[in-house]
Order: sequence, then structure tokens, then C-alpha cells
Amino acid sequence: MFALFDTLENTKFHSPTDMPYPNDYTVAREFLFSYRGSEATFNVYRREIERFLHWTWRMKKCSIQEIKRADIENYLAFCQNPLQDWIGEKNVPRFIKKQGERVPNPEWRPFVNAEKNKKYFLSQKALQSIFAVLSSFYNYLIQEDYIAYNPVAQIRQKSKFIRKQQTHAVIRRLSELQWSYVIETAEQMAAQNPLEHERTLFIMTALFAMYLRISELAASKRWIPQMGHFEKDSEDNWWFTTVGKGNKERKISVSDEMLSALKRYRQSLGLSPLPMLGENIPLIAKSRGSGAITSTRQIRKIVQVCFDQAIFRMQQDNFKEEAEQLKAATVHWLRHTGISEDVKHRPREHVRDDAGHSSSAITDRYIDIELRERAHSAKKKKVHF
Repeated sequence: MFALFDTLENTKFHSPTDMPYPNDYTVAREFLFSYRGSEATFNVYRREIERFLHWTWRMKKCSIQEIKRADIENYLAFCQNPLQDWIGEKNVPRFIKKQGERVPNPEWRPFVNAEKNKKYFLSQKALQSIFAVLSSFYNYLIQEDYIAYNPVAQIRQKSKFIRKQQTHAVIRRLSELQWSYVIETAEQMAAQNPLEHERTLFIMTALFAMYLRISELAASKRWIPQMGHFEKDSEDNWWFTTVGKGNKERKISVSDEMLSALKRYRQSLGLSPLPMLGENIPLIAKSRGSGAITSTRQIRKIVQVCFDQAIFRMQQDNFKEEAEQLKAATVHWLRHTGISEDVKHRPREHVRDDAGHSSSAITDRYIDIELRERAHSAKKKKVHF
């Protein structure tokens, strides 16, 4: 089993051999390439289409043109319980360099289960992703006259697979104690090794204070974050411009503390405290070589080093339960934490626009006052009268 699609920049030029249905591959590749405007979206669609093609060709042994509604239901059941040899123990690159050429990585698998002692589990969110991607894929195939109908749309009872929720999903975020340890740890790391960790401190601050997604810090073909994207308006207010989900540009208001963090970071790089208009120096530069960091994986690794140090400090200070919970944290939790803190003090419309939410209803998910009141009132419920 091998990966079918390379990275965004390489997928267009790579056509693996030994495929039973080359036309399926070609039309799937063109579908994926239509999402080249967003690397994050491309990666999600690539994962789902790759899995589906492997199942169709290997398990069903047919072309995607022959897939019926019942086959889609069987595929969904398979995704919930894939064969063991379809599951890898860690994320690995799809392709590696061998003798100067990019070749499929033999260690790659369509599914990943990092927890060796636990059974593979497909979340409700992952199931929703499968439905959404496959439906878009088949609609595209209809437009390209490759198939006549959408078998995904024929599934009437999606509730068999996707449960309805009475309330919004829990927003994953750090507690006040965890965040205080994380940011304090970043400050200590920067003081001890400024050459390496002033950048760490700035990244942690920006993810929290400006609710940035990890993809909004890494450079891509569609957007390279630069120092000059911090700009002052005519009333001396500072703004940061970024391009986020759905390739949408937005301006984020910059707080005084965020501005102070920017000054500290720039001075550690030997730059003036504040950027000049149009300054094109990369915002997050590589530690070796020149240019901007282009890998979200590298930024994720920088954040994880800080998390690990904070966990160690919390354990040393006997906050063992909070330290254990922090082990589950991801980079995106910093965005969630920043939004959750700010909705306590700022108008939700302001938070909504800075976060790039499409509606206030999304921002409302971060308001947990009602949940706290529900929990408090529940404590008074009696069993014995």
C-alpha cells in the first residue's frame, strides 16, 4: 500500500504507476488540485480521497464510477473499523527522497493510531468530514461528466453514522493555571536561551493574543506572514493582517501587550522596535538558513517543547492533575483559550471579527457562563427527600 498524492506543490507532477484505474486517479488529482488555494483544505481532502480510492480499488475492486449508495455505507463502516494493516502507529511523510527522486514512503498508512494499546477510534467530526468531502467529490465528478449521480447524497439516514448533539461540542482550552505556567515557561526559556526561544515566546503570545491558527503563522504559496503585516492606522491603533480559513483576509486588533511582545521579539533579532510600512522581513524565520518557516509541523514542534517544559514544572510544583491534562493540549487550544478569555471582557462582535468567525453563533460557543450556572444548580439536586 502506498500514498497516492504528494504535497500540494508536488501532487500535480506525480503519477504513481501500478494503478488499476488510472482515470479515477487523474480526475481525483484534478479535484484535489482545485483546492490549491488553501493548503490546509487540500490536506484534509487529500486524506479522505486517498483513503476512499484505496478502499474502492483494493476492497471493492472497482472504479469510483461503479460505487452505489450501499457501497458508501460499507465504506463508512470500514472507516470505523479498518483492517490492522491499514493503520500506522505514527504520522509519517507520504513521500520520501530516494536517489534524488520522491518515492512513496513504505511506512505510510491511510489511518493512524498513535495509542498502541487502544482500539482505533473514528470521531464524529471525522465522520462528518468523510460525508462532506465525498459528497463534494461526487458533485465534482458529475460536473465533469465522469459519473451520473451522487451516491453519498442518496444516504437518507445519516443519523446511523452521525449522532445529533443537544449542545455544542466542548471547546478544548487551557485552564488559567495551565496558561500561566505555559506563558511563564516560554518567558523563562527566552531568558535562558534568547537566540532560540525569543521566537518561541513570540509564537506562544501571538497564538493566544491574536487567536491565530497555526497555518496563519507558517508561510505558504498564498500568504507569507511578514513584519510589515503589523500596521498602525491614523489613530495610532495597531492591526495585524492575515489570511485564514477559506483564503479570507482579515485584520486583527493588536493589544498593548501583543505590541510589547512584538517589540521584544524584533529587538532580539536586531531590528527596530516596530516595523516600517511594507517591511517584508518574514514574521517567523527559520532558525537555520534564510526565509520564513513554511512547515506547520515545525511550529507545532516549537509549541510542544514549551508545553513539555510547562508540564514538567507543574509536576514539580505538585499540580499533577493539571499537568496530566495539559499533555492532551494541541496548538489550536491556544487560539481557543485566547478567545474564551476575551469573550469574558470584550463585545462578542469584536472577538468574532478578530477570530475570523463567520457568525456570532460560533463565538457564542466560547461563552461558558451558562454551563457554569447549570453545573452549580445541578449540585443542589437531591436523591433523598
